[in-house]
Amino acid sequence: MEAPYIIMTEASCELTPELAKRAGVEILPMSFTVDGQTYAHYTDWRELSFEDFYNKLRGGSVSTTAAVNVAELYRAMERHLKSGQDILFLCFSSGLSSTRDACAMAAEELRAQYPERVIETIDTLSASIGQGLLVLLAGQRRLAGDTLQQTRDFVLNTRLHVAHWFTVQDLIYLRRGGRLSMASAAVGTMLQIKPVLSVDQDGKLITTDKIRGRKAAIKSLIRHMEETALPEQNIIFVGHADCPEDAESLKNLILEHYPSCEVPVIPQGPVIGSHTGPGFLALAFLASHR
Repeated sequence: MEAPYIIMTEASCELTPELAKRAGVEILPMSFTVDGQTYAHYTDWRELSFEDFYNKLRGGSVSTTAAVNVAELYRAMERHLKSGQDILFLCFSSGLSSTRDACAMAAEELRAQYPERVIETIDTLSASIGQGLLVLLAGQRRLAGDTLQQTRDFVLNTRLHVAHWFTVQDLIYLRRGGRLSMASAAVGTMLQIKPVLSVDQDGKLITTDKIRGRKAAIKSLIRHMEETALPEQNIIFVGHADCPEDAESLKNLILEHYPSCEVPVIPQGPVIGSHTGPGFLALAFLASHR
C-alpha cells in the first residue's frame, strides 16, 4: 500500500484560500520588501492587504521579491516526512525564479535523512494563475485517488498545455525589471502601447503583441484564447492587480465563449505584482499549445 502524500507549492500560484482548500494543497509563503520592510506573502494577505500593497505601488514605493530559501523549504517539507507523508512539490517556473533550484536542493538533503519517503519536485514551467491552475488540477487528481506517481505524470503531461496570457497598464514596471528600455517605455507610454505577454515552453516571459489601448489589449487576450484553448474548459482563471472592473469585463468575455465554465477572479499577489504593477490583467486556461 502506497503512503499518503501531500502536494506543496509556493504563494506565487495565487490560489485563494478557498481554491487551495478545494485542491487540498499546502502553499508556502514567499517574501517581498516594500519601503524597507519585509513581509511574508500568504494567499490570505494576512501581513499586508491587497489594497495597501497596490496603493503603495501607486504612491511610488518599489517592491522587491526573493525566492524561498533552502532552509525554509527543508523545514516545511520535513514536517510532512516526519508524519509519514510523501511529497509532490510543484515549483514556480525555473524560467522566472530560483525557487525550483532551492527546492531540489532541500529535497536532496531530505532524501538522505528520510530514505523511506518519496519526494518529487516538479518544475511547473508556470507562474501566477497558470501555476495555480495546474496546482488545482493536480490537487483534484490526488483527492480523486490518484497516486503520487499518477499525479506527477499528469503534471508533466499537462504543464505545457497551461496557457498564460496577460497585459499590463503601466510600462514603468517592465522597465524596472529590465524587460523594456527607458526609451521604449517612454515612447510606449506616450502612444498608449499595452504589451501582451505570455509564458513560453521554457517557462520564461515573452512579449507577443504590442497593442494600442487597454480595451484592444483585453480583446487580444480573448483572441489568443480562441486560437489555442481546448474545446472543453471546466475552469478558467482570471487574475488582476487591483483592476476589478477590467477583470469582470474579461470574465464576461470568457463566459460568452464558455457559458458553463467556472471563472474565478483572483487577486494578483506581490510576487508577480511587484514586477507588473497595478493594472496587471491575466487569464489562464488549458490549451493545445502555449
